[in-house]
Amino acid sequence: MSDELLRKAKVGEESISPVLPEDVKNYLIDIDGTITEDVPNEEPERMATCKAFPDALATVNRWYDKGHRICFFTSRTEEHREVTEKWLAENGFKYHSLLMGKPRGGNYHWIDNHLVRATRYKGKFTDLVEKKVTIEVFEE
Repeated sequence: MSDELLRKAKVGEESISPVLPEDVKNYLIDIDGTITEDVPNEEPERMATCKAFPDALATVNRWYDKGHRICFFTSRTEEHREVTEKWLAENGFKYHSLLMGKPRGGNYHWIDNHLVRATRYKGKFTDLVEKKVTIEVFEE
């Protein structure tokens, strides 16, 4: 995918988001407990020295190299942005964006007018496979 497709378009003075090709996935990935050990905001001194999970590094970078979009979405607060960006760089993670301040807790529901797929990390970071599961949806 070319950088041209990802560059924000200008319409007058208004910026609009890029339209991704159908074969490009937009990954939204947690940091603590998913690509590294679980470091709570109450222990920010650990954020600089925690170890990356090798399988997560390899998989995320492979997805990036295939042209997919990588956005890290973390419960780390905005005051932890600098240490987080430095850690991602030092550990070799390739990514496009970083969203800070995700609420902590485990009951996330993403409602969107586009297809959303969710995958819970359970200790092994690999390419994704298709499985049939039961999900909650809006009543028709």
